[in-house]
Amino acid sequence: MLKQPDPTLHKTTRPEITSLFGEAKLVLDETPKAISPFGGLASFISFLGQIGFARQVQQHLPFAEPTSNNAIPLAHSLTAFLMSVVVGAQRFAHCEWLRADRVLHALLGLERFPSDDTIRNFFLRFSQGHIEAFWRPLWRWLLRLLQCPTDGFALDLDSTVFCREGTQEGARKGFNPRRKGRNSHHPLLAVLAEAPFILHGWLRSGNTGAARGVVPFLREALALLPEGTWLRTVRADSGFFDGTFLDFLEERALPYVVVARLTSTLKRKCAGIQEWTPIDEHHAAGEFTVKLFGWSKERRFVVVRERVRETKAAVGRLLIDVPGYTFRVWVTNRSQGVLELWRDYNGRACVEQRIEELKHDLAADGFCLQPFFATESAFLAVLFTFNLLSLYQHQTTPDQPYRQPGTLRVAVFLCGAVLGVLGRDVVVKLSAAWGGLRKHKPLVEATLNWLKRPSPKLIPPEDRLAIGGGMI
Repeated sequence: MLKQPDPTLHKTTRPEITSLFGEAKLVLDETPKAISPFGGLASFISFLGQIGFARQVQQHLPFAEPTSNNAIPLAHSLTAFLMSVVVGAQRFAHCEWLRADRVLHALLGLERFPSDDTIRNFFLRFSQGHIEAFWRPLWRWLLRLLQCPTDGFALDLDSTVFCREGTQEGARKGFNPRRKGRNSHHPLLAVLAEAPFILHGWLRSGNTGAARGVVPFLREALALLPEGTWLRTVRADSGFFDGTFLDFLEERALPYVVVARLTSTLKRKCAGIQEWTPIDEHHAAGEFTVKLFGWSKERRFVVVRERVRETKAAVGRLLIDVPGYTFRVWVTNRSQGVLELWRDYNGRACVEQRIEELKHDLAADGFCLQPFFATESAFLAVLFTFNLLSLYQHQTTPDQPYRQPGTLRVAVFLCGAVLGVLGRDVVVKLSAAWGGLRKHKPLVEATLNWLKRPSPKLIPPEDRLAIGGGMI
């Protein structure tokens, strides 16, 4: 008798697994439905549409669009990069993650998502002139959407180190506390503390000192500030203790408090202070004026002395002439008391937190290309992404505390979603288990309504009617 074929051999076999805890059998299958792990980006993308992001990018692009019918518009490449950074990309290659996310493509209105090579080629177009022509106007536009505190912003200056693995332009051996002897870049940043908002950023060679170029850098940063936005103080660490820098701040009538490097002259002045005002049982305050070598005038120095304790590491420098105490010294043109200045300067610690967020949450040091200005443009794109996320929070959840980008990614943007159709409408179905509409509808509604809020500083009158363009 002819043996009949086994019908199961013609069926597609699906793998089975056993649950980790328990003995339940689970069958693995696939679905043709478009699914996204980042459905929560809907409110952020809605926000970008409300502020006219697409129009601004297209308006200021300094390049002609590719003429090929198959070419992807340049604004799409930049947007794809920003979205990749938001969801956690740390290298250009990671931008490929989103090429399969058709839900996100629908939210953005993109028929094709650029490849990582296309995104690299976008940044490879940039020269120094292109950076000035493109990024500076975008910064000014976004700053006009930022509300200035009643007493103004504190502007914090700081630098950091981006380690490099190759021989990229500008990568040099310099100060590198973690990986000594490695090539690096040495970015300079100016941060509006209260927003928070990255006012300005420069990528520099790795062998550049902290304060090198700070005067032209700050001049450019101040030029970005719109009318009605002002600074209540400038704060910087000892790397910026430079007479030329202080002269510039005073010429601009900018209040400042800068950590002083303890030269031999300043050590003697600290040791010679006779009147100390107690702050608490461990701290006391003093001050003096002195004209240092090369300076044109005397300046005020304020000092906080801390008692050395076995149970706590004291902050500051030890002086041989005054055992048992550490000293912290600042130079300032502000008239407030030492205690107020001390407390205000301690708020500068936020700039170090912002730098950590840029590195660890948004991988600001991870997008490196061979040409220097291509790398700098990608660096600026990450800073711009940070600012967009910060402003998004201000407008959607103004009553909630600031959340760093990594927290925002997990708490808001990470939400399973399925792409569907209802009649003629394309529908993005957010997972109820991830919060669904209960969580995300208020955020979307906030992005649609925030322009109606009666706050003249949020957006200039001349721009209110112009805004309304959709996303790309």
